[in-house]
Amino acid sequence: METEDKTKLICNQISRKGTLKMNIFKNTETAFEILKKKANQFPQVYQSLHSGSDINVKYESSQSHSFSLQFGGDILFFILHSNVFEFNRDHELMKTPYIREDKDRAYCGMISIYNFLSDSLYYNRYNDIGYLIGRVFINRENHCYIDGKRELSQIYNNFNTVVFDESMAALLLNSAIQYTINFDLLVPPYEMVKEISIQDMLEIKNKRMPIKTAKRLGFRFQADTEQ
Repeated sequence: METEDKTKLICNQISRKGTLKMNIFKNTETAFEILKKKANQFPQVYQSLHSGSDINVKYESSQSHSFSLQFGGDILFFILHSNVFEFNRDHELMKTPYIREDKDRAYCGMISIYNFLSDSLYYNRYNDIGYLIGRVFINRENHCYIDGKRELSQIYNNFNTVVFDESMAALLLNSAIQYTINFDLLVPPYEMVKEISIQDMLEIKNKRMPIKTAKRLGFRFQADTEQ
């Protein structure tokens, strides 16, 4: 192939792939804004049903690509990734007719959902661990695929037909909250926490908490049927 022809081919590839990924990211960004809207409405919904409640239910968004929803002792963080991904060739979706007839449908933007303890932030416990409980994938046709734990994995997942809209955002948010409510903090094994250092003790005396806390500290964060 002549150098000029090869350069032209490369430029065409850059243009096509770049345009594809930009369109996918725009779809994912729009989906993220819909999720933001639903999460922002949730505290008002809660207060309308439990106006005298002392439970703290709060939405916060200081970054364009992230927001949080706190309810009681838990916080959910929603993060919009700035990149576009392709499912690997061994993924179950790659074997579906929907992807086989158009490989570009396998490229998706991604929204991740993490669960942390509210106290982890309140007490600045930087060693505490959060857990990825779900991911949302959006392709160029605005079709979505959701993988995650229990309630999130049970959301109707038919990539060739399911479009991300306001009803899907509400379903996703409710499922994430429901899973988190049922995902309780387990007592860590004695052997895991039987020792602390002098430095840890001094940190605690200075009202800092260096001791790691997590819902599954000392346990594997494994299959839902085993949790």
